[in-house]
Amino acid sequence: MNETLLLACKYEEVSVPVVDDLVVISDKAYTRREVLDMEKLMANTLQFNFCLPTPYVFMRRFLKAAQSDKKVELLSFFIIELCLVDYEMLQYAPSQLAASAIYTAQTTLKGFEEWSKTCEFYSGYNEEKLLECSRKMVGLHHKAGTGKLTGVYRKYNTSKFGYAARTEPAGFLLM
Repeated sequence: MNETLLLACKYEEVSVPVVDDLVVISDKAYTRREVLDMEKLMANTLQFNFCLPTPYVFMRRFLKAAQSDKKVELLSFFIIELCLVDYEMLQYAPSQLAASAIYTAQTTLKGFEEWSKTCEFYSGYNEEKLLECSRKMVGLHHKAGTGKLTGVYRKYNTSKFGYAARTEPAGFLLM
């Protein structure tokens, strides 16, 4: 447990906890050497791959391929952030979430529009593969301002983010 905390802190935090503090927190269940040896074993087992790419890694590339304007970009980021706090959206690969968010934003703002061959080429997803995910995104967009998790809605309901949250969700994608 302490070695997991130590690895997580090294990856996420600015200041790393002192190993001896972790030993004390665990009521000395492990020695300093045991914590460090387990940390080393875990890092080697994971081959130092501590994270997976998020949808943001793919967003810029796919937005460029879509030749999107600022409105599509802001709405895409609003939609993707809605997905990041919804457990159900974990079933989709980060690249599929990014492509679906852009597809959803395009269809929301411009009416039903074909996913271009350029977008398909650069994303690796055709329109058919995006539709199910896109429908769920529209559902998230519909309920974005209600419920417990409204932080993303409030963020994108400001001038800094072009009031993207105020955009009417694409109703025809729900069919």
